[in-house]
Amino acid sequence: MIQIRIWDWPTRIFHWSLASLVVALVITGNVGGNAMVWHFKCGYAVLSLIIFRFIWGFCGGHWSRWRQLTCTPSLIRQYFKTSKPHAAYLGHNPVGSLSVIAMMALLVLQVSTGLFSDDEISNAGPLVSLVSESRVSLATYWHKGFGKTIILLLVAVHLLAILWYFLKKKQNLTIAMLKGHKTADHPAPSSKDGPANWLLAVLSILLSACLVYALINLGATAG
Repeated sequence: MIQIRIWDWPTRIFHWSLASLVVALVITGNVGGNAMVWHFKCGYAVLSLIIFRFIWGFCGGHWSRWRQLTCTPSLIRQYFKTSKPHAAYLGHNPVGSLSVIAMMALLVLQVSTGLFSDDEISNAGPLVSLVSESRVSLATYWHKGFGKTIILLLVAVHLLAILWYFLKKKQNLTIAMLKGHKTADHPAPSSKDGPANWLLAVLSILLSACLVYALINLGATAG
């Protein structure tokens, strides 16, 4: 058996940071009031992380790259039909790849609608002044209703899938995301995970944060 580096440090930090921020967003959004200050800050952090992950999908470790997300319809059908063990998928399997893309897309939509939302009490997104009242109402309706519900459902499915893999497949996906490596019975490429990669990740997240900063200040500039 061979130990292979699958998830580099930047990918793992991204994963656990995003999970923590989503929890914080749900809590602060439900609490409301003064907690909304942190709700907005967490939202900006999530958007920064998503932009970072998009960049990292082109220059990160081997298994973190977008080309490793194999989720075409034919591959998904084959994944469900095959009787062979699924351990051959060292990175994300086709269903996992699809869930990653869906979660990222929905988080982008959720954070984006938050930028244009207004509770008509004391909290308004930084870009409210850039769009019409009808679009603000639509963004608010989605952000506080369907968007939040769908993301919570996806998180629940994600957790259930991890539990299913642990109980049925005897695969601890959580440990793999914590330690970064998996055990395989055949040679496979390892993700580069060293100081040069970490420096590139730091530059990528700084660029992402600067882009978010510029975005949230568009409203103030327009005003």
